[in-house]
Amino acid sequence: MKKVYLAFLWHQHQPIYKNPLNNTYELPWVRLHATKDYYDMVANLDDYPKVKANINLVPSLLIQLDEYSKGIAQDKFLELTLKPVLELSDEEKVFILMNFFMANWETMVFPYNRYHQLLEKRGKQTSEADVRRILNYFKNEDIRDLQVWFNLSWFDPYWRKHDEFINSLYIKGRDFTEDEKHKLIDKQLEICGKIVQKHKELQDRGQIEVSVTPFYHPIMPLLCDTNNALDATPNIVLPKKRFSHKEDAVWHVQKAIDYYEKLFGRKPTGMWPSEGSVCDEVVKIVSDNGIKWLATDEAILCGSYKRACENRRYLFRPYNVSVDGKHVNMIFRDHGLSDSIGFVYSKWNPDDAVRDFMTKIKNIGDYAREEYEAPLVSVILDGENCWEYYQNDGRDFLSKLYSALNNDEEIETVTITDYLNRFPPKDTLTHLMAGSWINGNFGIWIGHNEDNTSWQYVGQTRDFIVEYTKNHPEFSGSDLEKKVWQILYAAEGSDWNWWYGDDHSSGNDGMFDSLFRQHLMAIYSLLGEKIPDYLYKAIKGQNNSLNNKNSNFVMPTNLITPIIDGEITNYFEWKRAGMYVVGHSGGSMHQVATTLKSFKFGFDLGNIYLALNLNIEQNSKEIENFSFNINFLNPVKVKVYCKFDINHNVVDFNLFDEQTKQDTNLSLENIKFKSVMELKIPLNILNLPEDYKNIEFTVSVDKDNMEVERWPYQSSVVIPKPTKNFNVLSWTV
Repeated sequence: MKKVYLAFLWHQHQPIYKNPLNNTYELPWVRLHATKDYYDMVANLDDYPKVKANINLVPSLLIQLDEYSKGIAQDKFLELTLKPVLELSDEEKVFILMNFFMANWETMVFPYNRYHQLLEKRGKQTSEADVRRILNYFKNEDIRDLQVWFNLSWFDPYWRKHDEFINSLYIKGRDFTEDEKHKLIDKQLEICGKIVQKHKELQDRGQIEVSVTPFYHPIMPLLCDTNNALDATPNIVLPKKRFSHKEDAVWHVQKAIDYYEKLFGRKPTGMWPSEGSVCDEVVKIVSDNGIKWLATDEAILCGSYKRACENRRYLFRPYNVSVDGKHVNMIFRDHGLSDSIGFVYSKWNPDDAVRDFMTKIKNIGDYAREEYEAPLVSVILDGENCWEYYQNDGRDFLSKLYSALNNDEEIETVTITDYLNRFPPKDTLTHLMAGSWINGNFGIWIGHNEDNTSWQYVGQTRDFIVEYTKNHPEFSGSDLEKKVWQILYAAEGSDWNWWYGDDHSSGNDGMFDSLFRQHLMAIYSLLGEKIPDYLYKAIKGQNNSLNNKNSNFVMPTNLITPIIDGEITNYFEWKRAGMYVVGHSGGSMHQVATTLKSFKFGFDLGNIYLALNLNIEQNSKEIENFSFNINFLNPVKVKVYCKFDINHNVVDFNLFDEQTKQDTNLSLENIKFKSVMELKIPLNILNLPEDYKNIEFTVSVDKDNMEVERWPYQSSVVIPKPTKNFNVLSWTV
């Protein structure tokens, strides 16, 4: 009987959530997907011995799973789940009510009466202010049930069938105990530790093949040369400085292979390059490192081989790609069928979806067999994210699909290596268009202002490491050097740029932005060097003006000339000033209490004025540990800083020039600290160029010579050049 061969490749990946500055995880998705997807996606195959599949595991996901299984990984969601309800503060309860419904409501909240009831009680559309107002309506047992349901709803139906305790919690539904809550988390972390072993078990018996991705999921063609983006998009706007470091791409490949071998006791045969991104240079790198096959999207085949665009039959066969004497086998995914599972079938009745899929596979076999004896259909997609849109986490669809395939004589599911061994490629490509599985180009990761800025920052930090190594011979070869480069490689991952630009939004864009920059900050911090000011400023939405989007900010309305006496002398002297009210920074920089409460600012034709309002009590000895800084970022880089003694007498009031590294004493007449800290900064001491248009600054606080906060958070204040015709619209933050 003539057959059509089907290769599933389920790609399992999560971004790096670990903050290198404090070693905590910012979001809980690795451990939640562990119980919802990573184990059961492979364990479900136990019931269908004739069905074979390919699973791609990204090393940066595996190291996070490992840390959770060992109790090393900590995240705020986990911490607040485990904390006894009676010990939770109101702030922590607000966080739980705001964040513990983060799931697909249709499939993960509404099906469970108690979880749905708690959502209705909180409100589906609500603000933090609303939650604070209704907090007293939530009893302790409500909060505890929510702690449990947020984690329980992420357990796949597989666990209800195979774990008596998990099933008992679903049956019970409410009034959970602290002991049950802790036991649930123990199960969760235990599962994190079983995932690799389960994959190894099925791979060793030949039912699955486990492939790998470059270590931190980078876009390898862009690491090799950002100019590769021009291949598919000739008019794309690239970063000002070209990034070209093939050696980094080599590191990601070699490190992934080494880590895979450590876990699975063998080297990987195949690789799914991050986001299906390939180019000729990638072929040479993987070939040099023993990888036998790559997979990517049909758009790359079409861009590399004109006949494949003219005749779709050419999609359903493997290829030998030969570049400068380097060889690798390649398969190309059926875009439409892959997306049907990813985006379409979740809305269908499972029986209809399976019938449609099976019919299409057989039709492709009949169609493609006219020109190739063993047609291969490659269905490649994320093996995690789509299932939350299916009822019952996709179990109904997958079990019916696997059952149909297990009993079908015309369709044979295969591991990719087995197929290639049986049917070696007959066709050869001598060139690959540089592109990815999304639109055949790299537009998601480069070309937008925000994307290009991130490439610029990675390049600058990389150059800094290289220069530092030249100046510090003892650094070369040290454990510290390895750690610094490891963080830099993590910053090269593709996930940061996924959220930059206008393409995607996660609801946590600010966190991803902050986490990316904190990777780069950590490098400077580890080496004892000053963190560049630009890394404190958000990339996401950097060019957006205020337009009342930030309720913490009040725009100035006129010129001011206040009296510098350390007090608000009268209501009117600061009335027309701007004001920034410090709020919680959120994410990894969340602060329960801040040193700075707010600051007012304004200017006249010759001076900039600030009034800082602190959270430090009058006559507190603590004031001696702090210094307060006005960081001018543009058009000059200077810092005005001041320190005080317990009596609020000025100890230091200086201007530090970042370019000349010179300190200049400032007039003590221009600073006073009583109930507030008032400063007057003459414009002439800033040495501004004559043609400047704006002045950009932030206010920061150092404690014991370490910066502890900076405001506005992830932004800056931008004031126009003072003129008699002050234009309010010039102000942005």
